[in-house]
Amino acid sequence: MADLWEDLQSVANAAPASFTAAPGERGTIKANSNFNVSEDVAALRKAVEGIGTTEKTLIDILTHRSSSQKQAISKAYEETTKRILVNDLKGDTRGNFEKVLVALTRPLALNDAKWLIKAMKGAGTDTNILIEILASRTNKQIKELSAAYAEKTKKTLIQNLKTEVSGDFGKAILLLAEGARDESTNVNADKAKEDAKALYHAGEKRLGTDESKFIEILCKRSIPHLRQTILEYKNISGKTLQKSIEKEMSGKLEELLVAVVKCVMSTPAYFAEKLYKSMKGAGTDETTLTRVMVSRGEVDMLDIRAEFKKLYQNSLYKEISSDVSGNYGDCLNMICGGED
Repeated sequence: MADLWEDLQSVANAAPASFTAAPGERGTIKANSNFNVSEDVAALRKAVEGIGTTEKTLIDILTHRSSSQKQAISKAYEETTKRILVNDLKGDTRGNFEKVLVALTRPLALNDAKWLIKAMKGAGTDTNILIEILASRTNKQIKELSAAYAEKTKKTLIQNLKTEVSGDFGKAILLLAEGARDESTNVNADKAKEDAKALYHAGEKRLGTDESKFIEILCKRSIPHLRQTILEYKNISGKTLQKSIEKEMSGKLEELLVAVVKCVMSTPAYFAEKLYKSMKGAGTDETTLTRVMVSRGEVDMLDIRAEFKKLYQNSLYKEISSDVSGNYGDCLNMICGGED
């Protein structure tokens, strides 16, 4: 995989950036132009209230409506039936199929909040989920998921994270969770070169590593600035920034900063790799598979599909088809939206 990311370095400025894509622009789940809320409510009721569940109807509606349309459906469903749509789906479906339908029904920010709550629940913390979500979301998405998190838990995300994470990894995660990354689109090449030099001197050029410098630059600077910094770094060091981080650091901080670098280069390629790993080898990591497919379906699934094909010489659609089956597989393939 290291070579793959090195190749991406050379096309840094051409890589699709989900950080700048408007919602719905690069997703496969789009608003339905003939949207009729009462028709959808009636169809969903029929699908769950009849003898047996009409799974095809559930899949069709929930993968072909935008998030805001699905919120309108949920509201109208409750007004009409005096029941909660998510609860009816839970009562009527099972396993991974149930999980993907429920996640498709909820707002994206609420899904992120719930995944973070789950990651911090009980003994131990699932740092992989913290890294995936906080390294890949925009400031706006982080603000929205933080609001949903506070509403659910009555505590702020920052408050809860402080009890779960510590050390340099904790500092970096807390910085990302603030959702205060610089959003300037102007790139000053001299400043990018300065940052690249600062990273070089904080890592490769010295004995020991000044982790705080890496954290400050990678968790605060704008995405366009960081892309330029990554290119400048290669010129100065002869190595990619990712390789240097992997050499200089270890553990969770290394994983987090590598994820940030990958997302800066190409968020779709980062998620294509996550999807590939979730299906690779014996057994499938359905939790990651569901989370990535649902969270990116409306954001950048078209770009993820393209990156997947480029990286693994197979279509995401075919990979899903050969890895999962039944209603769950059908639903994921609908989110995937085709073979390209």
